[in-house]
Amino acid sequence: MKDKIYDNADSFAMSFDEVWEKIDCEDLRLKMDKVIEHLSDHPFLVSNPENARKIAEFRIFSLKKFK
Repeated sequence: MKDKIYDNADSFAMSFDEVWEKIDCEDLRLKMDKVIEHLSDHPFLVSNPENARKIAEFRIFSLKKFK
């Protein structure tokens, strides 16, 4: 199922995490922007860009998922 993407927050979060691990950048905001740019054709990002960015920020800054 890794190759399937859906127009929902869970699918976006899983894709975000996968791409995040592949991008080398120390600045968290810049890295987030790069990941979002890479995922620009993800259905959830296309249909709901504001919430997609909020999910990305939540994963990085609230969950402190990425260090």
